[in-house]
Amino acid sequence: MLARLRRVPFAAQVLLALVVGVVLGFIARELGTVSDGSPNWLTSTLQTVGGTFVTLLKTLVPPLIVTAVIVSIANLKQVSNAARLAGQTLLWFAITALIAVGIGIGLGLLTEPGRNSSVDAADQEAPESAGSWFDFLTGIVPGNVFGLQGSPDGSLSFNVLQLIVVSAAVGIAALKVGEAAEPFVGFVRSALAIVQKVLWWVILLAPLGTVGLIGNAVASYGWESLSSLGVFAGAVYAGLALVLFVVYPVLLRLHGLSPLRYFAGAWPAIQLAFVSRSSIGTLPVTERVTEQNLGVPRSYASFAVPLGATTKMDGCAAIYPALAAIFVAQFFGVDLAITDYLLIALVSVIGSAATAGVTGAVVMLTLTLSTLGLPLAGVGLLLAIDPILDMGRTAVNVAGQALVPTIVAKREGILDLDRYRSTSTIDPLARVEEKGGVDADLGRPEPATV
Repeated sequence: MLARLRRVPFAAQVLLALVVGVVLGFIARELGTVSDGSPNWLTSTLQTVGGTFVTLLKTLVPPLIVTAVIVSIANLKQVSNAARLAGQTLLWFAITALIAVGIGIGLGLLTEPGRNSSVDAADQEAPESAGSWFDFLTGIVPGNVFGLQGSPDGSLSFNVLQLIVVSAAVGIAALKVGEAAEPFVGFVRSALAIVQKVLWWVILLAPLGTVGLIGNAVASYGWESLSSLGVFAGAVYAGLALVLFVVYPVLLRLHGLSPLRYFAGAWPAIQLAFVSRSSIGTLPVTERVTEQNLGVPRSYASFAVPLGATTKMDGCAAIYPALAAIFVAQFFGVDLAITDYLLIALVSVIGSAATAGVTGAVVMLTLTLSTLGLPLAGVGLLLAIDPILDMGRTAVNVAGQALVPTIVAKREGILDLDRYRSTSTIDPLARVEEKGGVDADLGRPEPATV
């Protein structure tokens, strides 16, 4: 039975799971709540299934990042343009973010969502915490070697950007030490192989996780809350569609790459991002399709994709904050000057780095509003439909995280064009049959031409 299921393409499995999740979500919504107001048994089951899947993914992300970044840097011992690759990556992060925020501002001025909504002013509520430009310093400077940070509720979580900084430092040190570090690098390569094997066992649960995540979203929020913010929601999804299906294909065409091949290769990650609403949770799939379907060298992708998962957010940090800031300004009757729109663009281009480690659309939105001097209470007006918008935002985030490494690799002449143009793509859930049960090329250094 399991072997037969594996023959079904990943995309088909997730689409089927999405339909089942929507159906179960509507059934759960019709069942209502129990007498004390808590979720019914079906809603609770969907919450548990979806939440468990995302938690499992996030649990394996820290060891994946640490081992992959160390190995990728160690593999660069014969590469002379590593610094240039990093610079080009950040440059294209900024270029695509600037285009996305321009689209967000344009749609905000065209649709005037703050004047064409029926949202109740009583819903305004300031968030408990807000984004700050000082978060960039606290986000990039490791508080400890494990990248751990405390939460207000006393729990611990990993700061992904700090993990990248720590791992990069260790990788560079191993590179500088040379031959004496080979046993350590060999151990890390073995650890990476083990982590990826466990990771794909978890990824096999993706369809089941999709049922829970989508079902819970429909059961908990439904579509009724969209009515009062229909213009705003429509503008957000129009902006996301323009970036995903117009801007990205144009950029690919300008670099001589087929948009259809890009979407065929990256679609499994985009699809999973839509249902999971987590760039970090989707990171393993994003990295795999970027390397194996789009032809980006492992040594570069294992650095660029994790970095993008924390700082490259065309949906959450560009389109959405721009539209939301215009909505709040219009709702409260605040006229924005040209300098305010320039500030929105500035915050969107570099703000995602300033909120790295505490990423999320609400944090990014509060940073934008506070920079413009707009009421933070306006955030509460938009929270009712945030989970519904977050699905599209995350999908565009992940699409950009796969796009930029592909473009940079093409510009630098290191993209495997034969693999990119291949009509066959590697299914992220495909069973790895190579000797030892891991990818045959896992952890191998890339050719010196990288």
